[in-house]
Amino acid sequence: MAQATKKAATPTGLPLARKVARSRPGRLSIASLMDERGTVKVDDVADAFAMSKAQLAETAGLAREVFQKASRRGGPKAQSRVREMLEIISLVQGWAGGPAQAMAWYRAEPIPAFGGRTAEALVKSGQAGAVRDYVDHLATGGYA
Repeated sequence: MAQATKKAATPTGLPLARKVARSRPGRLSIASLMDERGTVKVDDVADAFAMSKAQLAETAGLAREVFQKASRRGGPKAQSRVREMLEIISLVQGWAGGPAQAMAWYRAEPIPAFGGRTAEALVKSGQAGAVRDYVDHLATGGYA
């Protein structure tokens, strides 16, 4: 039975999400989701997390239409938000259990130090730096 959504494939025929995970077993490589100029490849990010581009835009706090046009995908706000999201997911994936679990934490886990707001809500409101500082604090043995 054919799948309803088309998955990007690598030259080896593996879905892109597997390629990303294989770049380092169990870890998402942010570099593999960027081109040679450092621009985030939105299509690859959406594929890696099994999301539509509209869902990715919403998760990053952008209008659903932002990723529909190539000219808007490369805009500073779109690139910054997706990069911030990826940086946070990369930081937590080790203790979250992998990229998919890190994304679930990012989207749904309330952070007590921020009044129960999620990392997603904080990034959407321009507080990605505070989330990175919080995660770094946890990584060095600090309390939540």
